[in-house]
Amino acid sequence: MLSVKGIAMLIGLSGLTLLAQEPDETIVYKKLEDVELSLHLFYPENHQTSDKRSGIVFFFGGGWNGGSPSQFYPHCQYLSSRGMVAMSAEYRVKSRNQTTPRECVMDGKSAVRWIRLNAKKLGIDPAKIAAGGGSAGGHVAAATGTVEAFEQAGEEGSVASCPDALVLFNPVFDNGPKGYGHSRVKDYWKEISPLHNITSSVPPTVVFLGTKDQLIPVETAKRYQRLMEEKKRRCDLHLYQGQAHGFFNLSKGRDFYVQTVFEMDRFLCSLGFLTGEPTIRSLIQNGEK
Repeated sequence: MLSVKGIAMLIGLSGLTLLAQEPDETIVYKKLEDVELSLHLFYPENHQTSDKRSGIVFFFGGGWNGGSPSQFYPHCQYLSSRGMVAMSAEYRVKSRNQTTPRECVMDGKSAVRWIRLNAKKLGIDPAKIAAGGGSAGGHVAAATGTVEAFEQAGEEGSVASCPDALVLFNPVFDNGPKGYGHSRVKDYWKEISPLHNITSSVPPTVVFLGTKDQLIPVETAKRYQRLMEEKKRRCDLHLYQGQAHGFFNLSKGRDFYVQTVFEMDRFLCSLGFLTGEPTIRSLIQNGEK
């Protein structure tokens, strides 16, 4: 028998409506002089703080200018149904906070560090924390796993801000002279560009990209994968023919949301973050009966 959360998921995926379930909890993870930033948390059913589950935090897209944590509510909803503690993070953006991409990355690192620091209270395994995101949020996630700079002053530096896996949807990889957003980071692009900071310690990564993405060239993703492999790091690249930027969002349609979530699930299973077979296709099939 499906839980209330499961029914909400099924209704949303069946195409009857794009129902966005609210988070189970919202917790402030970072306080600054003029702003508080929160994590929007989705818990597995019957979750206990004594559990030791894997966790994932998502960062929304929006060009470092705007956006909302609700973009990744469907992903969080699904992953919580599979047994993960799934979170969507607020972070500072230009439209609301007059900030630069530098602060976006700082907040991403703060979020990962806060989750690891509070893993026991959240019922999370501190060694199984993934970060994900789309577009500029994909850049934030990728930067938490690649760049060494942009740590928030005053935080517990002995606790790593690097996640244990990366789940990236049409991410901004390249901030170089020919890459996305270079004019906004030109004074420090070498420090903030994930493509230019790949080392032998970058977490295993999965990437989803449409071949008609107007912002992220396929060749950039292939180069990223190649550089990862040269460092003996895992980078699974899934290309979707004819798809444009943002194709993976449930708001853009069900099919590619399902396809990318299915592969995300398989990737996380391969790392031991999840167990069993992906359930998203069976949810769809059951919902259409």
